[in-house]
Amino acid sequence: MQAAQTGTSTLGVDPFSSRLPITVITGFLGSGKTTLLGRLLKHPAMNRAAVIINEFGEVGLDHELVEASSEQMLLLANGCLCCTVRTDLQDTLRELFIKRRAGEVIDFDRVFIETTGLADPAPVLHSLASDGLLGAQYRLNGVVTLVDAVNGMSSLDTMAEAAKQAALADRLVITKTDIAPADAVLRLQQRLSAMNPYAVISTAIDGMLDPELLVNIAPASVRALCADPNRWLSVSDPAAVENGEGGAHVSAHASAHDAAIRSFCLWFDKPFTWDRLTASLQVLTTLRGPDLLRVKGIINVEGEAGPVAIHGVQHIFHPPVKLGQWNSEERRSRIVFIVRNIPREAVEALFCAVGVLS
Repeated sequence: MQAAQTGTSTLGVDPFSSRLPITVITGFLGSGKTTLLGRLLKHPAMNRAAVIINEFGEVGLDHELVEASSEQMLLLANGCLCCTVRTDLQDTLRELFIKRRAGEVIDFDRVFIETTGLADPAPVLHSLASDGLLGAQYRLNGVVTLVDAVNGMSSLDTMAEAAKQAALADRLVITKTDIAPADAVLRLQQRLSAMNPYAVISTAIDGMLDPELLVNIAPASVRALCADPNRWLSVSDPAAVENGEGGAHVSAHASAHDAAIRSFCLWFDKPFTWDRLTASLQVLTTLRGPDLLRVKGIINVEGEAGPVAIHGVQHIFHPPVKLGQWNSEERRSRIVFIVRNIPREAVEALFCAVGVLS
């Protein structure tokens, strides 16, 4: 495990509010990422966005390119900045931030990263968690995965990349619903819900979608996260999750490939110590890191005035964030897991071994 032991935020200093939000837009080939992004950028509130597109992706955003700041950076007609990744994504993000601070590019207030259709979004999330300099300048807003209503079912059946993109998502957007049969759209919704019950599922027609669904995914401040941690976790019904509903099972619509992906939430009556929390995550990531697709948790740690938020992707965890105070009488820890080929019982056994789950 990386980054989990690097320390926590300092109480009184908000580690989110001053950092630029990054939204990762992913989806399998032909799912409509560029169309959706082009429509999104036409919204008046999006005129200070920076868009990063992988060099293998489609670059046409239906905007007239009116000024080129460099070979890789283009100023779009609506005021947005567009650039392509030709070297390393981390270098591109650093260069963008430096140019922004120097006044060489627009004072962008958010970043959209469009991945290629065959891309695994996990490395992008790893970059934000493991690169201390990037972590001081940017924060992850969320992962938005587009799924084509016409070809989505077959992509999920045959392409592991498509299934992982769906499993890592905070928002799932079903596209091409205007040309797909209604029953096909419903079956795809049911299948995606079984794979990733913690993602909000929306539909887009001709790339049209309410921008609020994509740009305000993660809380923009510690105060907002502290006020409503369940929104961040997407755990709206503790009783249902605790009883094994909402992701602890695989529906009849899921294929054998989907069955390898499981989603569940564990609740802990007993508080953690920092040592037990670190040890648990260390063992889990060491043994099963590649299959630990995503982990998000609100943790009760002994000696802390409020809960601690944790967030990891595979073997890399962001530094824990202290939230300062509890917002309700509910003080149990809860951790959401999205995993591949890891039985829920195996994860429970690990936490039983360290004495926080009986």
